[in-house]
Amino acid sequence: MSLDTEFERVSLSLEFPFTISRGTTEEAENVIVRVNDGNYEGIGGAAPSAHYGETVDTVEAVLPTLLAVVEDVGDPHQLARIERRMKERVNHNPAARCAISIALHDLVANRMGLPLYRYWGLDPEEVVATSYTIGIDDTDRMAEKTATACERGYSTLKVKLGTGRDEEIIETVREEAPDATIRVDANEAWSPREAVRKIEALDEFGVEFVEQPVPAENPEGMRFVRERAALPIAADESCVTLADIPHVAEIADIANVKLMKCGSLREARAMFETARAHGLETMLGCMTESNASIAAACHLAPLLDYADLDGSLLLAEDPYGGVAMPEGEIDLIGVSRGTGASVR
Repeated sequence: MSLDTEFERVSLSLEFPFTISRGTTEEAENVIVRVNDGNYEGIGGAAPSAHYGETVDTVEAVLPTLLAVVEDVGDPHQLARIERRMKERVNHNPAARCAISIALHDLVANRMGLPLYRYWGLDPEEVVATSYTIGIDDTDRMAEKTATACERGYSTLKVKLGTGRDEEIIETVREEAPDATIRVDANEAWSPREAVRKIEALDEFGVEFVEQPVPAENPEGMRFVRERAALPIAADESCVTLADIPHVAEIADIANVKLMKCGSLREARAMFETARAHGLETMLGCMTESNASIAAACHLAPLLDYADLDGSLLLAEDPYGGVAMPEGEIDLIGVSRGTGASVR
């Protein structure tokens, strides 16, 4: 069997500038991978994060080596073999490896004539709705963004914090969205004692849980917060690969897995299974990504307690089709084959 592979860089404008405690983004750069067997094509996307040591330049630098492995194996159904050999050649660069993992899964499911969730044997009725993220901005602008999200029907909001006016922000968001489920993400911005203090205030506004309140480099600080906080704690930056899960279970209540951190769909599924075995709830997050990768992530939704898969929803325009998410509801039943990713 012969496989043809290619990749390209794409720049995607965001609908609104997106700010977290570490900085502001107005454009997302992804790298799109295609694997073709002559009859069917698989599409995958890489959305690298400099926070984890990856950029579009590093992705483009290693993809020829990784795709050579795919072409050498030649059989897209040999997912375990390809993944093992890719890690032997390039142990890091998870976003680059993940783009290939997604493209191969898309190709295999297309060849089988099945949507990916059916190929995996998952129940499309067991999905959870995705949250929609409200990035940091001036308070009035965050109120406008919240009102817009509510008008579009999103009932679960994730609010980015990590400022000197966090309580003012959450009060404003709650006023604009009195009935919404609200989650908070501090992106490592607080000290442990500050986190406990702020979480106590957040509890008064009906916040569901708080994500990564303190830096991942301070696991004892995370443990301190988890033991004293009024709300459940989710680990994001502290939860990167499968090997992290046992430790995360000691410092958090929820494991937030991201495909671009862990490197493949197979690794993500193993992380969810291991997280549950350790008593953790499961969440799947994302970077600012197109449907070339978000579509595949949606097929994991039946395994989740929480979903944060709004990466493509934050774009001004997405050139790739994906899984429909009307008002945040993930519609896997509407996917006829593959991941649902395709060029519009």
